Amino acid sequence: MHDVAIRTEGLSKQYYIGGNQASYRTLRDTLADAFVAPFRRASRLLHGHATAAAELHEAIWALRDISLEIKRGEVVGVIGRNGAGKSTLLKILSRITDPTQGYAEIRGRVGSLLEVGTGFNAELTGRENIYLNGAILGMKRAEIERKFDEIVTFSEIEKFIDTPVKHYSTGMYLRLAFAVAAHLEPEILIVDEVLAVGDMSFQEKCLGKMGEVAGEGRTVLFVSHNLQAISTLTKRSILLDSGQLVFDGDTYAALGHYRALGHKQTSHAEYVAPNKSTGIIRARVITSEPNQIHRFGKELVLEFEITFKEKPKTAYLSFQVVDEYHRSIIHPWCSGSDEPELSRAGTLLLRCVIPRSHLYMGRYTVTAHLSDAFAWDHFESIIGICPFEVVMDGIVREYEWENTCTYLEDVQWEVL
Repeated sequence: MHDVAIRTEGLSKQYYIGGNQASYRTLRDTLADAFVAPFRRASRLLHGHATAAAELHEAIWALRDISLEIKRGEVVGVIGRNGAGKSTLLKILSRITDPTQGYAEIRGRVGSLLEVGTGFNAELTGRENIYLNGAILGMKRAEIERKFDEIVTFSEIEKFIDTPVKHYSTGMYLRLAFAVAAHLEPEILIVDEVLAVGDMSFQEKCLGKMGEVAGEGRTVLFVSHNLQAISTLTKRSILLDSGQLVFDGDTYAALGHYRALGHKQTSHAEYVAPNKSTGIIRARVITSEPNQIHRFGKELVLEFEITFKEKPKTAYLSFQVVDEYHRSIIHPWCSGSDEPELSRAGTLLLRCVIPRSHLYMGRYTVTAHLSDAFAWDHFESIIGICPFEVVMDGIVREYEWENTCTYLEDVQWEVL
């Protein structure tokens, strides 16, 4: 038991909807209630007391009977759809809220980044908040001072460190909050969707720091909808659905279960232009698996349906597969000079086949361009259509490195 950092038993959390929960009340609330009370009584007489009582006591279980153990030094992903109970679980483990039933044992100093600026006092400066958070973690002033410059450098807000944080932008808030949570050496680091805000370089910086923290043998719980980040950082993940623990184990298997939850069983991502009779009227990415999931190395097919009312002199269609950081990864094209059928009036279907797609794991969209052969006469561009995801479950890849590639190609090596 000494190697267990987090242990929960029957952990449950119930919330009431419109119930008699205690809250702070102003004079305005009291006067408003007095005004509407006669109308409420009339409604109860009309619809019955039982209905009104039911409304007052309607409850939902944000978590239900969660039992698990996380060992010291483990890096565990927490995944699930919106409303699955992920944030509620982390708030209980961070001692922000109490469970309705069950209990959680936390063995070690906890650093949490659950929401932007959680634990910050808006009236204090960035400098003062660093010292405040360190004190809350039980650190001595000398320990905090030893880490102070490193925190400020990582957050990249040196010019504003003595400004009250209430004047910070969301990005500045997040940078400082993550820097504080990751650098003040908590034995358990709990992070909820840190990649939801911030530019690409900051997101990569956060991932690198979390990998460093994990490499130091500290326990990490990481919630994210970015499945690539979950797959890169964790070997074990827990999957929550409707407040219940539905899977706990290997991350690759957890991601497979997650993708199967509540998705339409379609094998393509599709774009249909609304109320349009010319140009690109339909596009489709046909993936190797249902739910817009494509497995690395499998055939990837893209189709474009195009209509010209009049014959163009020469038409040119190109598309880009764009990653979630807005980088163009591949850029095929088709010209009417090579394919005469492309330059005719009427409707035609263009089909592009990539026999072995080597897109690295992650989320992608398509941007399509229609023009004449040299784009001198630009017809249209359609951006961010047909979203799909590439998975590499079980495929050996260089995930231990801080920076990964975005496209893998077949190569042959020779030793001469």
